Amino acid sequence: MAPFKALYGRRCRTPLFWDDVGEHQVEGLQMIQQMTDSMELIRKRIKAAQDRQASYANTHRKPLHFEVGENVFLRVSPLRKVMRFGLKGKLSPRFVGQFEILEKVGDVSYCLALPPYLSNINYVFHVSLLRQYVADESHILHPTKVQLEHDLSYVERPLKILDRKDKVLRNKCIPLVMVQ
Repeated sequence: MAPFKALYGRRCRTPLFWDDVGEHQVEGLQMIQQMTDSMELIRKRIKAAQDRQASYANTHRKPLHFEVGENVFLRVSPLRKVMRFGLKGKLSPRFVGQFEILEKVGDVSYCLALPPYLSNINYVFHVSLLRQYVADESHILHPTKVQLEHDLSYVERPLKILDRKDKVLRNKCIPLVMVQ
């Protein structure tokens, strides 16, 4: 297919003078040879451009595959005025949960073990919506015991002062303190 037909969906109406500008004599065999040479050159250049663009795009891609039993995060699309997975807005987290993979459905789709509050969602997801969970001890939060008063209130005590500066207004100075 000629590039013109690929781009516009129809044949070029005047394919007579595709080579250099100048005086031409219309000769059947020579014109056909010039057209085929020009089309071959166009095909080579389109192929080179496609290969170049593919090499740029493929440097950032890596094939994702998961095993059954691994834990993954699920991507939540943060769209305005759209509530998905009970979360809404652009400040909502990009990924939710830590879900276990139950089975591999196809080459690029996986079944996840979703909790009961997500039971209204299909449990089969494409690999592009998943991110691998890497176990890290800093992800685990250990609760500390809090001394509660008899009226169920507690006293917060600072650990240390991290930074201090004075905010100067027109006629007064306000001390600002960053406390951990």
